[in-house]
Amino acid sequence: MPPNLHLLLTTALLLTSLHFPAPSPAAPLPHFREAPAFRNGRECPHPTTPAASIHIAMTLDATYLRGSIAAVLSVLHHSSCPENISFHFLTLSSPHHRPNHLLNTILTTFPYLSFNLYRFDHNLVKNKISLSVRRALDQPLNYARIYLADLLPSSVRRVIYFDSDLIVVDDVGKLWGINLNGKILGAPEYCHANFSSYFTSGFWSNPVFSGFFGDRRPCYFNTGVMVIDLDKWREGRYTEKLEVWMRIQKKYRIYELGSLPPFLLVFAGNVEPVEHRWNQHGLGGDNLEGLCRDLHPGPVSLLHWSGKGKPWLRLDSKKPCTLDSLWAPYDLFRHEPLFSDS
Repeated sequence: MPPNLHLLLTTALLLTSLHFPAPSPAAPLPHFREAPAFRNGRECPHPTTPAASIHIAMTLDATYLRGSIAAVLSVLHHSSCPENISFHFLTLSSPHHRPNHLLNTILTTFPYLSFNLYRFDHNLVKNKISLSVRRALDQPLNYARIYLADLLPSSVRRVIYFDSDLIVVDDVGKLWGINLNGKILGAPEYCHANFSSYFTSGFWSNPVFSGFFGDRRPCYFNTGVMVIDLDKWREGRYTEKLEVWMRIQKKYRIYELGSLPPFLLVFAGNVEPVEHRWNQHGLGGDNLEGLCRDLHPGPVSLLHWSGKGKPWLRLDSKKPCTLDSLWAPYDLFRHEPLFSDS
């Protein structure tokens, strides 16, 4: 089936199978310039070959839409086989969300993109979320990564999860091709970080909780960049294991950082290490002030503005950090003209 026909059929199925709520009176979504078409190199397998597909999952919402668009463009721009990449966008299912508008934005900005849109039911987590140090970390969509194995079809056996505040400056096929060596999850680990700081003193003083790590040697990893074996995730029912810790958190308050600590509790010490170049994170500063930061030493394949400071907000405020200039070339946001001749 020709790629464009496949995209049209996929879109038609989405529009007929999803019931979109009426648009809310919220501010209109930003407008973006159309991205160029990216084509495969000669060495690439045909896009319709299942084994050739690279699956990338991201969340999609109005607040981070500008970042998501830049992230997608960066992936396509640096990929040697961009037509073999399938994006899986997770959007919120709620009365105040507008997945139909988000869908239209993706279609008009990336007319040649292979993607699917999935609605995440906020009711799955609304009674499991407790307040954290930053409001953005409390949003239901921030927890959608926990449900990837349930939302994506069983035919998707492996996926890369990306946050919306990053850009890729290398061929994502290199990350896709890493060997997980039987692990469920692969990510850059940071064993020099103070792991105890990600949990409260009440957690560490309770031998039932602190002893959960047992003989594991847990290291911090950032959940904004993960390679996940969805087959093993489903077999091990890891969504349920993460939900258990979310319920414990509601009762005992054992951490402060949203959806990250449950991942640390379940996976830390059993993660396949990925080169640090694939998550130069923390460029958004800390979760409170968002001050400028420099890159970590070493090569760079992915820049990640985790933390409070986002490059599009800094650029618009005319107070950018030095590294925000690396994000700017991927910004397709269409600014309103300063003058009108009408």
